[in-house]
Formats: sequence, C-alpha cells, structure tokens
Amino acid sequence: MVIGVPKEIKNSEFRVGLTPGAVSAFVHAGHRVLVETGAGVGAGFTDAEYLAAGAEILPGAGEVWAGANMIVKVKEPLEPEYGYFRKGLILYTYLHLAADGPLTRALLESKMKAVAYETIVGRDGGLPCLAPMSEIAGRMAVQEGAKYLEKTFGGRGVLLAGVPGVERGNVVILGGGSVGANACKMAVGMGANVTVLDVNLKRLRYLDDIFPRQITTLYATRDNILKAIARADLVVGAVLLPGRAAPRLIRREDLKLMRPGAVIADVAVDQGGCVETTHVTTHADPIFTVDGVVHYCVANIPGAVSRTSTQALVNATLPYGLELAEKGVEAACRADPGLMSGLNCYAGKCTCPGVAEALDLNYTPPETLL
Repeated sequence: MVIGVPKEIKNSEFRVGLTPGAVSAFVHAGHRVLVETGAGVGAGFTDAEYLAAGAEILPGAGEVWAGANMIVKVKEPLEPEYGYFRKGLILYTYLHLAADGPLTRALLESKMKAVAYETIVGRDGGLPCLAPMSEIAGRMAVQEGAKYLEKTFGGRGVLLAGVPGVERGNVVILGGGSVGANACKMAVGMGANVTVLDVNLKRLRYLDDIFPRQITTLYATRDNILKAIARADLVVGAVLLPGRAAPRLIRREDLKLMRPGAVIADVAVDQGGCVETTHVTTHADPIFTVDGVVHYCVANIPGAVSRTSTQALVNATLPYGLELAEKGVEAACRADPGLMSGLNCYAGKCTCPGVAEALDLNYTPPETLL
C-alpha cells in the first residue's frame, strides 16, 4: 500500500502523522510512504530523516494525496483539502465529525473510507489512540489556565498554588476520565484546591484513592456543578462521550455565578464543547471573554508541544495503521471489532452511531458493509 503524509494546515498545528521511525516500520512491512516536504519540521523531524527512513519526499500536498492509498494525518482535513477526496481513499486521523457537518458531508459524498483515531476501542477497552492526546491536553489545560488567570491576560490575578498566608486557587474539573485525571495531576502538583465532578462513581472512587485528601470528588448533578463553578478560579471542561457531541454542562446564564476573571479551559471543544459559550480558538488567538469569564478553547491543544505529542500519538496509532495497510480497511476491521468502531464513514454511509445522532444522518452498521 502507498501511505501519504501531508503537512498539517490547521492554524498552529505543528504535529505530523508519522515520525521517521514509523515511516521505517511501514517501509519494512513492504509499503511505500510519501511525505510532503517540510511535513515534520514543526515537530523537529527533517526531510533528510524521512529519506533515511525510506520515505519519498514530494513537493506538495496534492501529489501526496493523489499518490496515496491511505492518508495518515493528525487533525481533520480542512475545506481546502476536500478537493483531494476521492472514492476508496482511506483517511486515518482525528476527525471529531459529530461537531463538523461540512466535513462529514464531504466525506460521505466522496465515498471515502474514514477511520477516526478518537473512536477506535482497544482490545482491553478504552480509547487507545485518543488517550495520549487526552493526557497531554489535560495537563496543558491547567498549565494554560494558570497562565490566563494572570491579570495581564484578563484573569483574576490568582496564583493557583497560593503562598503562605494566602489561600490557594480553586480548580474545578468537569469529567474524571483521561483528560480530567491528568488535569487533576497538574492541579494537585501546583498545590491548588481541586474538585472533580463526574457521573461515574467508580471513576470518582478511583480518583479519590490515588489523590487521597488532596481532592474533593462530587457527583455531577446540576446543583453541584453550579456550586462548584461559583467558587472556581479555573474550570476545566473534560467531558467526553466517544463519537458524540459533548453535553452542555455550563449554560450562558451560569457564567454570572462565576467570579470575574475566572478561566474556563474547555478541552471538549473538539466535540462542540461542554460550555454553551464555547467556540473554537487557535494557539495564535487562544482566548475570548464572555460576561467577564475568560474562555480558552483551543481545538488542538497538544499541537503546542508538537514533538512530545507527535511521538506519543504515533506510539498509539502505528499498530492500527500497519494493520490497515497490510489488510485493507475491510479485513482489518473484520479482524478487530475495536478498529471497526473507528470506522466513521464508508462508501457514502455514516458508520458511527454518535456522528449519525449528532448530525441527524442515517446510521449504517459497518459490519453490514464490509
């Protein structure tokens, strides 16, 4: 199979779909790899390293898309890339289609085979291709939130750690999954007062065990959420319903309960956000303020630490990519039901129930098509 790695064009996205080491793995498995020149520079990988690994370097994205049987990316294609879509081409990347109707329609119309990292289910459960970016995004949400709490950025002027004689900052985390747990690690490490809310009692017990006497866990009722955000300096939106739009846990009218200059870091922005006032921002223009509350809603948070995040992502996506290249989408998905869960679009059909529900599309079970 011919694998294509184009340069990411999303604003301030410096990651790349494959490292030179991953290219070598594909080449040694008998595949060709086409890499757009400069694709890895933002993550610290040169064209010379890709050449040494066995890749062919092509001058533009068009040549890569046209020459490949499978495109490996990091982020979802943007509108300028829709023209490269064609029937039967495999797209293997993060897609987050539940929050992106135009991309979903373009994929369906082109009859592409689209496999989304974020909905692949591991053999032991979990979301193995989403987990490493969730870990990074959770940690960075607190790091970035702490920065935007500074008065120079419109924040409250609060140091999360506090100092002797001065109270510590309050961090509220909505969701105790991978993002929430990693946000919790950072916030606890900074010395903040931390409250985690979730509807999964098993997950709350787990967090209470690993952070004994360091955090408060609450069941995520509407009343508990409102009480928590009213005293928060930083709120981290860490809610995930795999493949589905995120639930809106904080409404516009709820912002009036929050302290002026408090910060919301909505990591759920990829799935539409768990805050009603969320809209996508970029690393170049990361924040906006609504009713005195600073919103940080960058849709590709890990892109800022591109070398670390590229290596972590490829560690997770490479095994599935090799299976897709070796067997094709059909045989690979039949052999692994978890990989089949990653198939979001196939031959003009929506094959992900969460996407179909969010966008009011007809859902076709993938096993009936393969």
